[in-house]
Amino acid sequence: MTYVVAEPCINCKYTDCVTVCPVDAFREGPNFLTIHPDDCIDCDACVPECPVEAIFPDDEVPEKWEHYIELNERLAELWDDKVINEQKDPLPDADEWAEKEKTVDMIEGQ
Repeated sequence: MTYVVAEPCINCKYTDCVTVCPVDAFREGPNFLTIHPDDCIDCDACVPECPVEAIFPDDEVPEKWEHYIELNERLAELWDDKVINEQKDPLPDADEWAEKEKTVDMIEGQ
């Protein structure tokens, strides 16, 4: 099992989660975070830290976001050299974006 970042993270990029990851599994894209499945140790530390509840165990991803399982894996490989382990400011209007639906096409750097 691994953890997956889903749609509420798009254009938000709160980074509270990355500071608690003991293995630097997070990768950073321009407007989205992902978890590298080969690095994640399933510790669950990141889940309660996400203020928009965007992180799920891969076997508990809501059905409407199941495509994020493959997307996380693909983007983690694409952004493999973009490890993030320090907190940064969220993106502008992050609170507004957290509530938007069907924004997968807005992920930059795919």
